[in-house]
Amino acid sequence: MNNVEKRLKELKQTIAYHANKYYNEDAPEISDFEYDMLMMELKDIEKNHPELITPDSPTQVIVASGKVDNHFAEVVHEVPLQSLQDVFDLNDVREFIHRIESTVPNPEYVVETKIDGLSVALEYENGIFKRGATRGDGLVGEDVTLNLKQIKSIPAKLTEPVTITVRGEVFMPRENFEKLNEEREILGEKLFANPRNAAAGSLRQLDPKITAERHLDIFVFNLQKIEGVEIKTHYESLEYMEKLGFHIIPYKMKCTTIDEVVKAIEDISNKRDGLSFDIDGAVIKVNNLKQREEIGTTTKTPRWAVAYKYPPEKKETIVKDIKVQVGRTGAITPMAILEPVRVAGSVISKTTLHNEDFIKEKDIRIGDAVYIQKAGDVIPEVVEVLKEKRTGSEVEFEMPKKCPVCGADAVREDGEAVTRCTGIECPAQLFRGLIHFASRDAMNIDGMGPALIEQLLDHNLISNIADIYSLKKEDLLKLERMGEKSADNLMTAIENSKQNSLDRLINSFGIRHVGSKTAKIIAQSFNDMDEIQAATYMEFASINEVGDIMADSLVGFFESKQTKDLIKRLKQAGVNMRGNKREIEDNRFEGKVFVLTGTLPTYSRQEASEIIESFGGKTSSSVSKKTDYVLAGEEAGSKLTKAESLGVKIITENEFKEMIH
Repeated sequence: MNNVEKRLKELKQTIAYHANKYYNEDAPEISDFEYDMLMMELKDIEKNHPELITPDSPTQVIVASGKVDNHFAEVVHEVPLQSLQDVFDLNDVREFIHRIESTVPNPEYVVETKIDGLSVALEYENGIFKRGATRGDGLVGEDVTLNLKQIKSIPAKLTEPVTITVRGEVFMPRENFEKLNEEREILGEKLFANPRNAAAGSLRQLDPKITAERHLDIFVFNLQKIEGVEIKTHYESLEYMEKLGFHIIPYKMKCTTIDEVVKAIEDISNKRDGLSFDIDGAVIKVNNLKQREEIGTTTKTPRWAVAYKYPPEKKETIVKDIKVQVGRTGAITPMAILEPVRVAGSVISKTTLHNEDFIKEKDIRIGDAVYIQKAGDVIPEVVEVLKEKRTGSEVEFEMPKKCPVCGADAVREDGEAVTRCTGIECPAQLFRGLIHFASRDAMNIDGMGPALIEQLLDHNLISNIADIYSLKKEDLLKLERMGEKSADNLMTAIENSKQNSLDRLINSFGIRHVGSKTAKIIAQSFNDMDEIQAATYMEFASINEVGDIMADSLVGFFESKQTKDLIKRLKQAGVNMRGNKREIEDNRFEGKVFVLTGTLPTYSRQEASEIIESFGGKTSSSVSKKTDYVLAGEEAGSKLTKAESLGVKIITENEFKEMIH
């Protein structure tokens, strides 16, 4: 394999990977511009080496553009939802227009905004909204009708009783995107990369209520099909769809010359900074629908349209300082304090540097001249250090060893890029800590959700977790929308939580790598909280299901002064600290691993698991070579199949009963 063939193979694999991250996982790892550049490189190689083009090349097929999720019904698009050919240079736009002019006489064009969202088709029968689907691969999409009905700008009934299919772009306004990411950060959830991916993730929710909460919007930009109405031009179709009640694309300009088209593209570029939504380019379309038929299409794209993609704007500035901020998950994130500079319509004075590895990889130092740009036109990012401008006065940055907010140890665990504060009472992560402490799987304090916790913090009624048990009814009655009955119910829930089992309390602490299952195992391995606090690394590591990383995390957590202070106050408040250590008299299953699958005739899975554990055995959720027995009931599925392939012993409930009697 020569170098060209090797690079071709690398590009195909890389493009397929990033297309899947973008379209199917809604979790892009590179910017749109970087992806487009990979595609351009692939096209250039294939242009110069046509003998290397294969049918599965990303240039020949629709690349992973939205696989149909098996949770949604498939919809076959009667009129395919094609993608557009992208161009990145105005000379390419001029070439496109010259080609059109050589094909049809006196063409007219419409230049319009290219919304950066998720493409959908909306079907109406006699003016009533019947079905909506994602673009999918252009031929087959997903039926997301219920979710689309949550978007207020999609009319349920049109102003005329027409049967029509239109194409639009669902998007999330920038303001809604910022609020959504703020909420996700508070709850410790993964942030969306940009509004487009937030919109895609929101539209493909299984629960329409979640879609409704995301406040999506839509612009309609194409008439796919209509019955009984004659439309001659694209511009006319836009005006007609607007008359029917659709929100159509906000900018559309008819042009007849190259100069007019270029000016329209530049006009959109000048407007984009002031828009409340994201665009990633301008679309140039032939206006006359009959001329479109003459010009034709390829298998992938129409020949009568192109999309001009705006290049990301890059500006030079100075890194004046690097400071850290502590997020509500305890993550300590370095921030570059910049000499203010205007980029893509807004003044940027600071930007995240993500983590220690990012700083080292780019060798960013305090005092450096750098280029910044907005990734996806939203998030500012340092893209290059101008090392040739260094004077020798630049200062290397080091991550802090202590949390700058509370003084607890700042730890970066093996295999992770993030440095975190270990303090459970750190004010910077208090809100999320309180939410988790009161949640259903932890202390289960019914009625104490995020909104109430926010009020308690705003009114200075609590400043740490233990303060929950010092709340008084009269304090609660001062809060908004808190009546007598609600206050009584909450006080009862707080009081009842004191009697929770020890595993709930352990889980409520939010210890790194320790979930509810591990918390239960730990509570069954010690007599009380005092023994747990005094436990060594080896004592934790010797417990089934507790590995080295968990043991290390547990020791570090319980050795912390903040943890000791918190547990002391919880004891004083009367919170249960007693474990439920079980002495195993009959250890016939010691060292044996069981996997349960299917429906058992008399035992529930929970009951069977408890019996196994009472005899010193343990259960696992997956079959492997280390599995000793698979206890199989009716409708056992893939676990049974895997057990058979590995030669693992499979037993029925009757055989299990014989083993325990």
